[in-house]
Amino acid sequence: MTAETPLLFQPITLRDLTLKNRVVISPMCQHNADFGIPGDWHVVHLGRFAIGGAGLIFVESTAVDPRARIGVKDVGLWDDARIAPFRRITDFVHSVGGRIGVQLAHAGRKAGSEALWEGGRALSMEALAATGEPWRRVGPSPLAPSAEWSVPEEMTIEDIAATERMFVDATLRADAAGFDALELHFGHGYLVASFLSPVSNKRTDAYGGSRDNRMRMCIHYAAAVRRAWPAEKPLFVRISAVDGSADGWNLDDSVVLAERLKAVGVDVIDCSSGGLAEETRNTNVPRGLGFQVPFSERIRREAGIRTQAVGVILDGPQAEAILEEGRADLIAIGREALLDPNWATHAAQALGCDPNFQTINFRHGHWLAKRESLMRQIREGRL
Repeated sequence: MTAETPLLFQPITLRDLTLKNRVVISPMCQHNADFGIPGDWHVVHLGRFAIGGAGLIFVESTAVDPRARIGVKDVGLWDDARIAPFRRITDFVHSVGGRIGVQLAHAGRKAGSEALWEGGRALSMEALAATGEPWRRVGPSPLAPSAEWSVPEEMTIEDIAATERMFVDATLRADAAGFDALELHFGHGYLVASFLSPVSNKRTDAYGGSRDNRMRMCIHYAAAVRRAWPAEKPLFVRISAVDGSADGWNLDDSVVLAERLKAVGVDVIDCSSGGLAEETRNTNVPRGLGFQVPFSERIRREAGIRTQAVGVILDGPQAEAILEEGRADLIAIGREALLDPNWATHAAQALGCDPNFQTINFRHGHWLAKRESLMRQIREGRL
Protein backbone atom coordinates (compact mmCIF):
# COMPACT_ATOMS: atom_id res chain seq x y z
CA MET A 1 0.00 0.00 0.00
CA THR A 2 1.16 3.53 -0.73
CA ALA A 3 1.01 6.52 1.58
CA GLU A 4 -1.97 7.75 -0.44
CA THR A 5 -4.09 4.69 0.29
CA PRO A 6 -6.96 5.68 2.61
CA LEU A 7 -6.85 4.05 6.04
CA LEU A 8 -10.14 2.32 5.31
CA PHE A 9 -8.38 0.31 2.62
CA GLN A 10 -5.10 -0.33 4.34
CA PRO A 11 -4.71 -3.87 5.71
CA ILE A 12 -4.96 -4.46 9.45
CA THR A 13 -3.54 -7.46 11.31
CA LEU A 14 -5.33 -8.89 14.35
CA ARG A 15 -3.14 -11.59 15.86
CA ASP A 16 -2.33 -13.75 12.80
CA LEU A 17 -5.35 -12.64 10.78
CA THR A 18 -4.69 -9.92 8.21
CA LEU A 19 -7.77 -8.21 6.79
CA LYS A 20 -7.40 -6.58 3.39
CA ASN A 21 -9.35 -3.52 4.57
CA ARG A 22 -11.13 -2.13 7.63
CA VAL A 23 -14.69 -2.69 6.36
CA VAL A 24 -16.58 -5.15 8.57
CA ILE A 25 -20.10 -6.43 7.92
CA SER A 26 -21.96 -6.29 11.20
CA PRO A 27 -23.95 -9.30 12.46
CA MET A 28 -27.58 -8.93 11.37
CA CYS A 29 -30.29 -11.36 12.46
CA GLN A 30 -31.96 -13.00 9.47
CA HIS A 31 -34.48 -15.17 11.36
CA ASN A 32 -34.34 -17.77 8.62
CA ALA A 33 -32.87 -20.97 10.06
CA ASP A 34 -34.40 -24.39 10.61
CA PHE A 35 -33.84 -24.97 14.35
CA GLY A 36 -30.46 -23.25 14.23
CA ILE A 37 -29.20 -24.62 10.91
CA PRO A 38 -28.13 -22.03 8.31
CA GLY A 39 -29.13 -22.76 4.73
CA ASP A 40 -29.01 -21.37 1.22
CA TRP A 41 -30.22 -17.97 2.37
CA HIS A 42 -27.18 -17.56 4.60
CA VAL A 43 -24.75 -18.66 1.91
CA VAL A 44 -26.09 -15.99 -0.45
CA HIS A 45 -26.66 -13.32 2.21
CA LEU A 46 -23.10 -13.58 3.56
CA GLY A 47 -21.40 -14.59 0.34
CA ARG A 48 -22.44 -11.47 -1.53
CA PHE A 49 -20.62 -9.28 1.02
CA ALA A 50 -17.45 -11.29 0.43
CA ILE A 51 -17.81 -10.82 -3.33
CA GLY A 52 -18.44 -7.11 -2.68
CA GLY A 53 -15.03 -6.65 -1.06
CA ALA A 54 -15.61 -6.35 2.69
CA GLY A 55 -12.56 -7.19 4.79
CA LEU A 56 -14.46 -9.22 7.42
CA ILE A 57 -18.03 -10.52 7.55
CA PHE A 58 -19.78 -11.55 10.75
CA VAL A 59 -22.54 -14.15 10.89
CA GLU A 60 -25.55 -13.00 12.87
CA SER A 61 -26.14 -13.71 16.55
CA THR A 62 -25.57 -17.47 16.87
CA ALA A 63 -27.04 -19.18 19.92
CA VAL A 64 -24.93 -21.32 22.23
CA ASP A 65 -28.10 -22.83 23.72
CA PRO A 66 -31.29 -23.67 21.75
CA ARG A 67 -33.33 -22.36 24.68
CA ALA A 68 -31.63 -18.96 24.40
CA ARG A 69 -32.12 -17.85 20.79
CA ILE A 70 -33.15 -14.26 20.17
CA GLY A 71 -35.77 -15.34 17.63
CA VAL A 72 -37.37 -18.67 16.87
CA LYS A 73 -35.61 -18.89 13.49
CA ASP A 74 -32.12 -17.88 14.63
CA VAL A 75 -28.97 -19.86 13.87
CA GLY A 76 -27.05 -21.77 16.51
CA LEU A 77 -23.88 -23.71 17.28
CA TRP A 78 -25.15 -25.70 20.23
CA ASP A 79 -24.21 -29.10 18.84
CA ASP A 80 -21.90 -30.69 16.28
CA ALA A 81 -24.68 -31.19 13.71
CA ARG A 82 -24.47 -27.48 12.96
CA ILE A 83 -20.76 -27.42 12.12
CA ALA A 84 -21.02 -28.67 8.53
CA PRO A 85 -23.74 -26.18 7.45
CA PHE A 86 -21.57 -23.33 8.72
CA ARG A 87 -18.52 -24.85 7.06
CA ARG A 88 -20.33 -24.55 3.74
CA ILE A 89 -20.54 -20.78 4.31
CA THR A 90 -16.95 -20.28 5.47
CA ASP A 91 -15.64 -22.35 2.57
CA PHE A 92 -17.46 -20.17 0.07
CA VAL A 93 -16.32 -16.91 1.67
CA HIS A 94 -12.73 -18.15 1.70
CA SER A 95 -12.99 -19.26 -1.94
CA VAL A 96 -13.62 -15.66 -3.02
CA GLY A 97 -10.88 -14.20 -0.84
CA GLY A 98 -13.00 -13.12 2.11
CA ARG A 99 -12.66 -13.55 5.86
CA ILE A 100 -15.53 -14.45 8.13
CA GLY A 101 -16.36 -14.48 11.82
CA VAL A 102 -19.28 -15.60 13.95
CA GLN A 103 -21.02 -13.85 16.83
CA LEU A 104 -21.89 -16.17 19.72
CA ALA A 105 -24.81 -15.20 21.92
CA HIS A 106 -27.15 -16.16 24.73
CA ALA A 107 -30.32 -14.08 24.76
CA GLY A 108 -30.95 -14.54 28.48
CA ARG A 109 -34.16 -12.87 29.62
CA LYS A 110 -34.83 -11.66 26.05
CA ALA A 111 -34.99 -15.13 24.49
CA GLY A 112 -37.84 -15.83 22.12
CA SER A 113 -39.15 -12.93 20.02
CA GLU A 114 -40.83 -12.45 16.67
CA ALA A 115 -38.85 -11.80 13.54
CA LEU A 116 -38.19 -8.08 13.16
CA TRP A 117 -40.44 -7.77 10.11
CA GLU A 118 -43.27 -9.34 12.13
CA GLY A 119 -42.86 -6.69 14.81
CA GLY A 120 -39.98 -8.05 16.91
CA ARG A 121 -42.23 -8.40 19.96
CA ALA A 122 -41.65 -10.79 22.81
CA LEU A 123 -43.47 -14.09 22.41
CA SER A 124 -45.40 -15.48 25.34
CA MET A 125 -44.08 -18.59 27.02
CA GLU A 126 -47.22 -20.34 25.76
CA ALA A 127 -46.41 -19.35 22.18
CA LEU A 128 -42.85 -20.57 22.60
CA ALA A 129 -44.05 -23.88 24.04
CA ALA A 130 -46.31 -24.28 21.00
CA THR A 131 -43.23 -24.35 18.74
CA GLY A 132 -42.33 -27.74 20.20
CA GLU A 133 -38.79 -26.50 20.77
CA PRO A 134 -36.95 -25.89 24.07
CA TRP A 135 -37.05 -22.36 25.49
CA ARG A 136 -35.94 -20.85 28.77
CA ARG A 137 -35.68 -17.20 29.83
CA VAL A 138 -33.05 -16.63 32.49
CA GLY A 139 -31.30 -13.62 33.98
CA PRO A 140 -29.37 -12.39 36.97
CA SER A 141 -32.59 -11.61 38.86
CA PRO A 142 -36.32 -12.27 38.38
CA LEU A 143 -36.88 -8.95 36.61
CA ALA A 144 -38.40 -8.69 33.12
CA PRO A 145 -36.94 -6.24 30.57
CA SER A 146 -40.39 -4.64 30.24
CA ALA A 147 -44.06 -5.45 30.74
CA GLU A 148 -44.08 -7.23 27.37
CA TRP A 149 -41.69 -9.93 28.60
CA SER A 150 -42.26 -12.73 31.09
CA VAL A 151 -40.28 -12.74 34.32
CA PRO A 152 -37.07 -14.75 33.82
CA GLU A 153 -35.73 -17.43 36.10
CA GLU A 154 -32.88 -16.26 38.32
CA MET A 155 -29.75 -18.14 37.29
CA THR A 156 -28.11 -20.37 39.85
CA ILE A 157 -24.35 -20.68 40.22
CA GLU A 158 -24.70 -24.03 38.46
CA ASP A 159 -26.56 -22.34 35.58
CA ILE A 160 -23.78 -19.77 35.23
CA ALA A 161 -21.11 -22.48 35.08
CA ALA A 162 -23.13 -24.57 32.60
CA THR A 163 -23.63 -21.57 30.31
CA GLU A 164 -19.90 -20.81 30.36
CA ARG A 165 -19.35 -24.35 29.13
CA MET A 166 -21.89 -23.77 26.35
CA PHE A 167 -19.91 -20.75 25.16
CA VAL A 168 -16.68 -22.76 25.23
CA ASP A 169 -18.20 -25.69 23.34
CA ALA A 170 -19.67 -23.37 20.71
CA THR A 171 -16.26 -21.74 20.38
CA LEU A 172 -14.66 -25.10 19.59
CA ARG A 173 -17.35 -25.73 16.99
CA ALA A 174 -16.76 -22.29 15.46
CA ASP A 175 -13.12 -23.20 14.96
CA ALA A 176 -14.07 -26.55 13.44
CA ALA A 177 -16.45 -24.71 11.09
CA GLY A 178 -13.56 -22.65 9.73
CA PHE A 179 -14.30 -19.22 11.16
CA ASP A 180 -11.45 -16.70 11.14
CA ALA A 181 -12.69 -14.53 14.02
CA LEU A 182 -15.09 -14.81 16.92
CA GLU A 183 -17.29 -12.21 18.58
CA LEU A 184 -19.08 -12.55 21.90
CA HIS A 185 -22.39 -10.69 22.06
CA PHE A 186 -22.31 -9.11 25.51
CA GLY A 187 -24.59 -6.16 24.69
CA HIS A 188 -28.17 -5.20 23.83
CA GLY A 189 -29.69 -6.44 27.07
CA TYR A 190 -28.96 -10.10 26.45
CA LEU A 191 -27.59 -12.43 29.12
CA VAL A 192 -24.19 -10.95 29.91
CA ALA A 193 -25.38 -7.35 29.50
CA SER A 194 -28.16 -8.01 31.99
CA PHE A 195 -25.56 -9.13 34.54
CA LEU A 196 -23.50 -5.96 33.95
CA SER A 197 -26.27 -3.47 34.68
CA PRO A 198 -27.33 -2.56 38.23
CA VAL A 199 -30.83 -2.01 36.84
CA SER A 200 -31.32 -5.69 35.96
CA ASN A 201 -28.87 -7.31 38.38
CA LYS A 202 -30.05 -7.29 41.99
CA ARG A 203 -28.04 -10.32 43.14
CA THR A 204 -26.27 -10.39 46.49
CA ASP A 205 -23.76 -13.13 45.68
CA ALA A 206 -20.40 -12.99 43.84
CA TYR A 207 -22.19 -12.05 40.59
CA GLY A 208 -24.07 -9.02 41.91
CA GLY A 209 -23.68 -5.83 43.87
CA SER A 210 -20.39 -4.10 43.08
CA ARG A 211 -19.28 -3.35 39.53
CA ASP A 212 -16.49 -5.90 39.85
CA ASN A 213 -19.02 -8.56 40.81
CA ARG A 214 -21.40 -7.60 38.01
CA MET A 215 -18.51 -7.86 35.54
CA ARG A 216 -17.52 -11.30 36.80
CA MET A 217 -19.60 -13.32 34.31
CA CYS A 218 -18.41 -11.20 31.39
CA ILE A 219 -14.73 -11.54 32.30
CA HIS A 220 -14.94 -15.24 33.15
CA TYR A 221 -16.78 -16.10 29.94
CA ALA A 222 -14.39 -14.07 27.78
CA ALA A 223 -11.35 -15.63 29.45
CA ALA A 224 -12.75 -19.15 29.02
CA VAL A 225 -13.51 -18.53 25.35
CA ARG A 226 -10.06 -17.01 24.79
CA ARG A 227 -8.46 -20.17 26.19
CA ALA A 228 -10.56 -22.33 23.87
CA TRP A 229 -10.21 -20.16 20.74
CA PRO A 230 -6.95 -20.62 18.82
CA ALA A 231 -4.29 -18.18 19.96
CA GLU A 232 -3.68 -17.00 16.39
CA LYS A 233 -7.32 -15.97 15.84
CA PRO A 234 -8.79 -12.65 17.08
CA LEU A 235 -11.55 -12.34 19.65
CA PHE A 236 -14.07 -9.47 19.50
CA VAL A 237 -16.60 -8.52 22.18
CA ARG A 238 -19.71 -6.47 21.40
CA ILE A 239 -20.89 -4.37 24.31
CA SER A 240 -23.54 -1.77 24.89
CA ALA A 241 -21.21 1.05 25.87
CA VAL A 242 -24.23 2.64 27.55
CA ASP A 243 -27.25 0.46 28.15
CA GLY A 244 -29.83 3.21 27.70
CA SER A 245 -31.33 2.95 31.17
CA ALA A 246 -31.39 5.60 33.86
CA ASP A 247 -28.76 4.74 36.48
CA GLY A 248 -27.68 1.80 34.35
CA TRP A 249 -24.38 0.75 32.79
CA ASN A 250 -22.49 3.79 31.51
CA LEU A 251 -19.45 4.73 29.45
CA ASP A 252 -17.18 5.02 32.49
CA ASP A 253 -18.09 1.43 33.31
CA SER A 254 -17.37 0.36 29.72
CA VAL A 255 -13.86 1.81 29.80
CA VAL A 256 -13.07 -0.26 32.89
CA LEU A 257 -14.67 -3.35 31.35
CA ALA A 258 -12.66 -2.91 28.15
CA GLU A 259 -9.44 -2.75 30.17
CA ARG A 260 -10.35 -6.02 31.93
CA LEU A 261 -11.33 -7.69 28.67
CA LYS A 262 -8.04 -6.66 27.10
CA ALA A 263 -6.21 -8.22 30.04
CA VAL A 264 -7.81 -11.63 29.36
CA GLY A 265 -6.96 -11.56 25.66
CA VAL A 266 -9.81 -9.78 23.90
CA ASP A 267 -8.55 -7.99 20.78
CA VAL A 268 -11.40 -5.69 19.69
CA ILE A 269 -14.32 -4.01 21.45
CA ASP A 270 -17.33 -3.63 19.14
CA CYS A 271 -19.01 -0.49 20.48
CA SER A 272 -22.79 -0.57 20.33
CA SER A 273 -25.38 0.70 22.81
CA GLY A 274 -28.84 0.34 24.31
CA GLY A 275 -31.13 -2.64 24.58
CA LEU A 276 -31.38 -3.30 28.31
CA ALA A 277 -34.87 -2.28 29.29
CA GLU A 278 -36.75 -2.24 26.01
CA GLU A 279 -37.73 -4.84 23.47
CA THR A 280 -35.41 -5.84 20.63
CA ARG A 281 -37.03 -3.60 18.04
CA ASN A 282 -36.32 -0.27 19.77
CA THR A 283 -33.53 1.67 21.45
CA ASN A 284 -33.77 4.70 23.68
CA VAL A 285 -30.26 5.89 22.83
CA PRO A 286 -30.61 8.94 20.51
CA ARG A 287 -29.59 8.16 16.94
CA GLY A 288 -27.85 10.22 14.30
CA LEU A 289 -24.89 9.98 11.93
CA GLY A 290 -22.17 7.97 13.65
CA PHE A 291 -24.00 8.25 16.97
CA GLN A 292 -21.96 5.49 18.64
CA VAL A 293 -18.55 6.65 17.39
CA PRO A 294 -17.89 8.71 20.58
CA PHE A 295 -18.16 5.47 22.58
CA SER A 296 -15.59 3.80 20.35
CA GLU A 297 -13.30 6.82 20.53
CA ARG A 298 -13.20 7.02 24.31
CA ILE A 299 -12.83 3.28 24.88
CA ARG A 300 -10.02 3.13 22.31
CA ARG A 301 -8.20 6.06 23.89
CA GLU A 302 -8.60 5.25 27.57
CA ALA A 303 -8.57 1.44 27.57
CA GLY A 304 -5.83 1.17 24.94
CA ILE A 305 -7.65 -1.47 22.94
CA ARG A 306 -8.71 -1.62 19.31
CA THR A 307 -12.32 -0.70 18.70
CA GLN A 308 -14.94 -1.17 16.04
CA ALA A 309 -17.35 1.69 15.34
CA VAL A 310 -20.89 0.88 14.26
CA GLY A 311 -24.13 2.78 13.74
CA VAL A 312 -25.33 5.05 10.91
CA ILE A 313 -22.01 5.12 9.07
CA LEU A 314 -23.14 5.74 5.52
CA ASP A 315 -20.22 6.11 3.14
CA GLY A 316 -16.49 5.92 2.57
CA PRO A 317 -15.59 9.54 3.38
CA GLN A 318 -17.45 9.36 6.70
CA ALA A 319 -15.76 6.05 7.57
CA GLU A 320 -12.35 7.36 6.55
CA ALA A 321 -12.72 10.44 8.74
CA ILE A 322 -13.50 8.24 11.77
CA LEU A 323 -10.30 6.27 11.21
CA GLU A 324 -8.14 9.29 10.43
CA GLU A 325 -9.30 11.01 13.62
CA GLY A 326 -8.29 7.97 15.67
CA ARG A 327 -11.82 7.22 16.79
CA ALA A 328 -11.85 3.54 15.77
CA ASP A 329 -9.74 0.86 14.09
CA LEU A 330 -12.51 -0.91 12.18
CA ILE A 331 -15.78 0.27 10.63
CA ALA A 332 -18.83 -1.98 10.88
CA ILE A 333 -21.57 -1.58 8.28
CA GLY A 334 -25.01 -3.13 8.68
CA ARG A 335 -28.10 -1.90 6.88
CA GLU A 336 -26.05 0.12 4.41
CA ALA A 337 -24.51 -3.17 3.29
CA LEU A 338 -27.96 -4.69 2.82
CA LEU A 339 -28.85 -1.74 0.62
CA ASP A 340 -25.54 -2.02 -1.24
CA PRO A 341 -23.63 -5.33 -0.91
CA ASN A 342 -20.80 -3.65 -2.87
CA TRP A 343 -20.49 -0.95 -0.20
CA ALA A 344 -16.74 -1.52 0.14
CA THR A 345 -16.20 -1.07 -3.59
CA HIS A 346 -18.27 2.10 -3.74
CA ALA A 347 -16.48 3.45 -0.65
CA ALA A 348 -13.12 2.81 -2.30
CA GLN A 349 -14.20 4.61 -5.44
CA ALA A 350 -15.56 7.54 -3.43
CA LEU A 351 -12.14 7.79 -1.80
CA GLY A 352 -10.42 7.62 -5.17
CA CYS A 353 -8.43 4.47 -4.54
CA ASP A 354 -10.09 1.85 -6.74
CA PRO A 355 -10.49 3.12 -10.31
CA ASN A 356 -10.26 -0.40 -11.76
CA PHE A 357 -12.71 -2.19 -9.43
CA GLN A 358 -10.06 -4.25 -7.67
CA THR A 359 -11.88 -4.18 -4.31
CA ILE A 360 -14.73 -6.33 -5.60
CA ASN A 361 -14.10 -9.96 -6.57
CA PHE A 362 -12.32 -10.12 -9.93
CA ARG A 363 -15.17 -12.02 -11.60
CA HIS A 364 -17.34 -8.96 -11.16
CA GLY A 365 -14.52 -6.43 -11.21
CA HIS A 366 -13.43 -7.39 -14.73
CA TRP A 367 -16.87 -6.61 -16.14
CA LEU A 368 -17.32 -3.47 -14.10
CA ALA A 369 -13.98 -2.10 -15.26
CA LYS A 370 -15.04 -2.69 -18.87
CA ARG A 371 -18.36 -0.97 -18.11
CA GLU A 372 -16.56 2.03 -16.63
CA SER A 373 -14.34 2.30 -19.70
CA LEU A 374 -17.43 2.28 -21.92
CA MET A 375 -19.23 4.87 -19.79
CA ARG A 376 -16.17 7.11 -19.81
CA GLN A 377 -16.11 7.07 -23.60
CA ILE A 378 -19.81 7.92 -23.68
CA ARG A 379 -19.36 10.80 -21.22
CA GLU A 380 -16.46 12.15 -23.27
CA GLY A 381 -18.51 11.99 -26.46
CA ARG A 382 -16.25 9.41 -28.09
CA LEU A 383 -19.16 7.00 -28.64
